[in-house]
Amino acid sequence: MPIRPVPAPAEAGPRPSRRTLLRSGAATAAALTAAGTLSACSRTAPAPTRTALPSPATGLPAARSGRALLLQVLAHPDDDLYFMNPDTQLALDAGTPVVCVYVTAGESNGMNKTPTDRHPAPDKAAYSAARHQGLRQSYALQVGLPLFTPWEQGVIRFRNGQRAEINTLEHQGRRVELIHLDVAMHGTPARHVGTPTLWGHAGVVLRTVVPEGSPLRTVQTYTYDSLVEVLVELFERYRPTLVHTMDPDPDIQHSDHRTRIRDSEQRGYSDHRDHTAVGCFTWAALIRWADRAKGGPPPFVATAFRGYYNHHWPKNLPPLVLDQKAAHLVPYGAAPDWQCGNPAGCGDYNVGGGRPLRSRKGWVRATHHRYPGPRLALATGHDGRVTAYGVLGLRAVRYEEKGDNGGFADPVDLGGGPLAPILGQAGLPDGRHLVFGLRLSSVEGRGGPDLREIVVLEQRSPGRYGAWQGLGNPESGQDRGRRIGVPVAVTAPDGRVHLFVRNAGKGISTRVRDRSSGAWSPWRDLGGGPVQDGLTAVVGGDGQVHVYAPGRDTVHHWTPQGPTPPTGLPTPAGAVAVADGRLYYRPPASDRLVATGGKSVTFPGYGPVAAAGPYLLGRDTHGRVQLLEGGHITLLSGVPSDPDLPSLLVTADGPVAAGLSPDARPWLWRGGRAKA
Repeated sequence: MPIRPVPAPAEAGPRPSRRTLLRSGAATAAALTAAGTLSACSRTAPAPTRTALPSPATGLPAARSGRALLLQVLAHPDDDLYFMNPDTQLALDAGTPVVCVYVTAGESNGMNKTPTDRHPAPDKAAYSAARHQGLRQSYALQVGLPLFTPWEQGVIRFRNGQRAEINTLEHQGRRVELIHLDVAMHGTPARHVGTPTLWGHAGVVLRTVVPEGSPLRTVQTYTYDSLVEVLVELFERYRPTLVHTMDPDPDIQHSDHRTRIRDSEQRGYSDHRDHTAVGCFTWAALIRWADRAKGGPPPFVATAFRGYYNHHWPKNLPPLVLDQKAAHLVPYGAAPDWQCGNPAGCGDYNVGGGRPLRSRKGWVRATHHRYPGPRLALATGHDGRVTAYGVLGLRAVRYEEKGDNGGFADPVDLGGGPLAPILGQAGLPDGRHLVFGLRLSSVEGRGGPDLREIVVLEQRSPGRYGAWQGLGNPESGQDRGRRIGVPVAVTAPDGRVHLFVRNAGKGISTRVRDRSSGAWSPWRDLGGGPVQDGLTAVVGGDGQVHVYAPGRDTVHHWTPQGPTPPTGLPTPAGAVAVADGRLYYRPPASDRLVATGGKSVTFPGYGPVAAAGPYLLGRDTHGRVQLLEGGHITLLSGVPSDPDLPSLLVTADGPVAAGLSPDARPWLWRGGRAKA
């Protein structure tokens, strides 16, 4: 059940003095005197030579969810509006309750700049409160209420003694809760002390900011453990079925003065240092929550969103979707002349009006998942029924299609965790399945190991699986090893299985499984790129394995021998689908579909598409799942609007589509009917 707000505390009093705030930062400054500084959670101890084995497959039924709830963990007020919409809005429109947890106060330098006053007097408490007010205005609009609708405000208390401000609004079945932990972005007196330091070093203590007008009026302090425990308790109490957070492992970005965003990106990486640290804290808390849960991991799926990455790659939102997303930033940014009733300010004036669309940074113009691809990997068994592999509670699960009733049976736990949310799958010549995952082997912080590896699970016989096998990492160092993508695999006509992963250099690396021995070759860097994650591996009409990926300029193409000459195709905005020798993808900032082969295809929508045989599967501009066959578009009835790309498979009975609903339950559409 949601945490109920408590009335404003009796100890409420005047705002703390500047001297009090300075004293509260003393422990942090002292800790850093010995520990040094840290630019992001991506810089920790050297990689150890061994990692823990993946959790085993139990074969037991996995937990099932009761009702849908989306919980988002953000670094700053507005991260959800810039980087997670339209996904959040789709959940709200479907009636899914939304809980947003903002870790920092967003106070920055305390300067709420306007077009006419670029150097206002700094006031961190007021600027933080104004950003909170902007969030309330934006979400009021998103649930269908007037901008200045009053919210229920209160304080929630946690087991470890921490407290946080909570704002709640409900309207016609739509419910939003905004929880503010208000950890300071910049410690005092050392400006560089913040959540990245809290993540990266042991013994660090951070104070909180008290926003003007907040019902919680006392300064608190956070340690690494107290922040993780607060996040775990929020997961335990709300029991979300869908978790959104930031990218824990942003791309290495050797930016120059032309491409680096001044005063925004952390040095060497394509994101804000707070985004990265909060992403790391969230994944650490999710792992702790899943490990503690009684009766197996709780039923949830997680999505990580890219941040300032959006600046460096083609924009993927068409005009209609972009306009709706940008419209939610207008009430957040507001303007100084708005009469919202909040003396501290009515929003973040730095991004008011049309400035998000005019900004050269372009953050609002794209929404990129850190782990792109369909939520379910589909395969068929000897009986023709569909098997789906997915990630639930950070562990792999298997869904088997039922008999006469249709739909999927309850999930079966296959272990392997903690896993990133997208799996790869390939079939062996004898019909058995291989399942591949990107494992977050260690997410520790405080100078401990933060490791990623590729793992594989081999099916022994129907319903039986062996132990998870570690396939290592194509990168040799810990920092580069964290930048790899999700695995994609395909079986060649000769029975060898080719595994591909986007590497830290933004090219691709490969390992190959021998058909007779089952042994894997060493990792080999195929070069090429730079490309985004979201690889597509297929066997072409020539009997060769081909890999396609979206670059900044064109579609990039490899065979197992290495990169091929430039394709010269138009720039893609996201992943490339391939079927019957034709490529399908959307160009930047467009709802059109590019199709190679000379025949035009009309399939308006946004995001990547899936292709199999004569069928295309994707989303329209409202997020509804649609199927294209023979020039005719069919909206899949009974299927929820889905921000993730659904899966497509062609069987002897026709097309099959599948995905996961916001309540973390699978849906299956076969032959014109949908079954949950």
